[in-house]
Amino acid sequence: FMKTTLTKLLAVFSISIISIASFCNLPAFADSDSICNNANVTEEVKAAAGCNGTQNSLVPLIQNILNAVIAVAGIVAVIFIVKGGFDYMTSSGDAGKVQKAKQTILYAVIGLIICALSFAIVNFVIIGLLGQNSADEESTSLINLSNIIM
Repeated sequence: FMKTTLTKLLAVFSISIISIASFCNLPAFADSDSICNNANVTEEVKAAAGCNGTQNSLVPLIQNILNAVIAVAGIVAVIFIVKGGFDYMTSSGDAGKVQKAKQTILYAVIGLIICALSFAIVNFVIIGLLGQNSADEESTSLINLSNIIM
């Protein structure tokens, strides 16, 4: 039973990663060299394409990938909270099932807290230590963090 559950979880996680990667507009998939070096392109478009001045930067790509992985982990944690709630409601008073459902909810909430903290830490490190410390990026990161927490 445990092996099939783990296999299903791995399949769902893999499909989620592939789906997010296919729908994300990451700078690695764009023709960013022509965008970054084109004088007719506005600075706003260059920033959205991941340009750092007139050069490409690997830092936004890494940040986007890490944030996508953390988001998938958060989604999985929320799914487990819902599963634990469903198991709790359908336990019919069986003490073993109630205890297992409570543990599932507890561990999922802990996982969700870890996801939120890792999002904050990853963005803090990238903004603070790797030189991505412009006011716009910092405020955007804080807004994104507040949207996830709320």
